[in-house]
Amino acid sequence: MSCRLTRVARATAIAVYLLVTSDGAAGQTTKIAVGAKPFTESAVLAEVMAQTIEAYTDIVVERRLNLAGTHVCLAALRGGEIDLYAEYTGTGLRDILGDKSERISPGLAFATVAKEFARRFDLEWLAPFGFDNTYVLLMRPQHAAELAVTKVSDLSEHPLRFGVSHEFLSRPDGLPGLRKVYTFQESHTVGMAHDLAYQGLVEGSIDVTDGYSTDAKILRYGLATLADDRHFFPPYEAAPLARRDLAERVPEAYEALRLLAGRIDAAAMRDMNFQVEQKRRAPAAVAADFLGSLGIVADRKVHSERETGVFRLLYQRRWKTLDLASRHLMLAGGAVLAACLIGIPLGIAVSRRPALAKIVLGFASVLQTIPSIALLAFMLPLFGIGVAPALVALFLYGLLPIMRNTVTGLHSIEDRLLDVGRGLGMTDSQILQQVELPLAAPVLMAGVRTATVITVGTATLAAFIGAGGLGDPIVTGLATTDYALVLCGALPAAALAIALDWILGQVERWVTPSGLRE
Repeated sequence: MSCRLTRVARATAIAVYLLVTSDGAAGQTTKIAVGAKPFTESAVLAEVMAQTIEAYTDIVVERRLNLAGTHVCLAALRGGEIDLYAEYTGTGLRDILGDKSERISPGLAFATVAKEFARRFDLEWLAPFGFDNTYVLLMRPQHAAELAVTKVSDLSEHPLRFGVSHEFLSRPDGLPGLRKVYTFQESHTVGMAHDLAYQGLVEGSIDVTDGYSTDAKILRYGLATLADDRHFFPPYEAAPLARRDLAERVPEAYEALRLLAGRIDAAAMRDMNFQVEQKRRAPAAVAADFLGSLGIVADRKVHSERETGVFRLLYQRRWKTLDLASRHLMLAGGAVLAACLIGIPLGIAVSRRPALAKIVLGFASVLQTIPSIALLAFMLPLFGIGVAPALVALFLYGLLPIMRNTVTGLHSIEDRLLDVGRGLGMTDSQILQQVELPLAAPVLMAGVRTATVITVGTATLAAFIGAGGLGDPIVTGLATTDYALVLCGALPAAALAIALDWILGQVERWVTPSGLRE
């Protein structure tokens, strides 16, 4: 049994080493990292910037898409995990700087964020792309006509169900700020994924939602846009937001980005969003076509059309899925193996002290109650974005079932068997290795299997902090309401969990004494 545990320990060390070094190696070869928030337009703009840099420089550009919102992107930018991403002046003005100026002009908004971001955060706003993507409130046109609602102030006369994006629910330039300027009768208000809110509005489960003026779904569903008659929303000009040292480190990339100034109008941006969301094209392909039409990128890559059916799409993405699955396996496997190295010895130690076991297991239980996305967010200030925070969060999630089952397995051994060992002159260490651990192996391995299945599922959320894995297509699919793409991540993740559970079942049989296998 002890030899087998040694082999597991060696495998753990090798797996964790490969995970860390592979991520570090990627970091060494990447000169620039472009980030994006988890919605279509942000991903398209990230590709536009990345492909422009690649076309005019020899720099390798890493994409870190689907980062979980404004403040995660900002923290990643300030921490150096990314070098630039597309931001909006109104977001910088209201949500980040907390500015409350009324009826501010686009020029003044840009000048304000440019000055304050340089002073406070050492970040630089580059020239805007050329379009203003302001917030709008939306209703079904038939419902709006029935209630005679044409502007936001009209909402005060009717009790309505609000379903808004999570950021809009808490941002100063979102619902909290709107409530100070307008009066609403909110019969029900919930936070929802941005694109799922559109579906809820169309299906009638909510009456009002927020959107962006360049959203393709406004045209697709023919939604009614309510006029901001009290001019609450500031200008939201999109522009690259970059680290100030970018011009010094890679001046050629900085100059390449200047080619995008004023080149994207609202109609072009809306069309690109439509290409991704309705025609199911990849953001990279849409960006390449757009840059080619402008003459910015002359040598465009040929992108094959995307399959529509789930299984045909799975086959088309098979190599990409294999790459994502290997990344996912390293994340989940590394976290579980590290949890075994810590959890099993800790479980053995506290099993001898019932009072201490109650405290330790209680603490682990508290960690288990923290929502997984919240636990990942807690890791960001300590470790930034990427693999490190994901590994730590997944490791903490895997501790409880492993420690608990270790303690339970050891406590389930009858005292008379231990007395027999002592009567034969065995030391405590010999009893642990030759009696307790072999007898507790089935229960202990059940904890490892439980931790593995939980971790594989939770690891899909690591995509929100740039760790990659099978969560990438799930997050992208949810952002574009592309359920075939969601299944391209969900089905392989489920298959991976089932396969690992079966493999660990065979390991459980291998480490269980032959007399107990029946």
